[in-house]
Amino acid sequence: MGKTERSVQASTADTAATTAAVDAVTGQVSQEENRLLAALAQAMVAHPRGTLQALARAVGLSKATLYRFCRTREQLIERLLKHSMAQVSAAIEAARLAEDAPLQALHRLVVNSLEQREFSAFLMMYYWQDGATEMGADAGWESQMDAFFLRGQQAGVFRIDISAPALTELWIGIFSGLVDAERRGRIARASLLTLIEQSFLRGATV
Repeated sequence: MGKTERSVQASTADTAATTAAVDAVTGQVSQEENRLLAALAQAMVAHPRGTLQALARAVGLSKATLYRFCRTREQLIERLLKHSMAQVSAAIEAARLAEDAPLQALHRLVVNSLEQREFSAFLMMYYWQDGATEMGADAGWESQMDAFFLRGQQAGVFRIDISAPALTELWIGIFSGLVDAERRGRIARASLLTLIEQSFLRGATV
């Protein structure tokens, strides 16, 4: 096992701790509601023009049940956007990017983000379809990631011939692309964590 593999390997206890941290930040939403929103986010990505009836069918609900949850497709999109952004923000916060060793923090970020993969995929769909090009900047995600990669560069972990903002964009691109590939059945879910880490780290670390 090489240095990179040893550095990013996390224990079961560490994974449980980061998941609990995300849950604590987003505890205002019940687990049942979060599961429904995740299923609806996934259905929206698979059927971006789907009606409420089609989306209800995709997640195994009656139209009447979904109608009580959200009365219009527009309300559903608004609710998914708000919840998805909260979940992604919580995943980033729980990774402790400004505090811990860069490779440990990056591993937690991948683990936490994969826990919210349905919401990340929904946000990417919204980003490309509706041109919400300032979403990451407005939410503060870009600045947090840029500062993290700059700190890693200063610590001698990440290469310095690629700017910190470029490393942020590379990470987002690799994560989003592989999550979408898993959704489409191109790669196995079990291999997703390792693929994301290694495909990024082998080009980003010194």
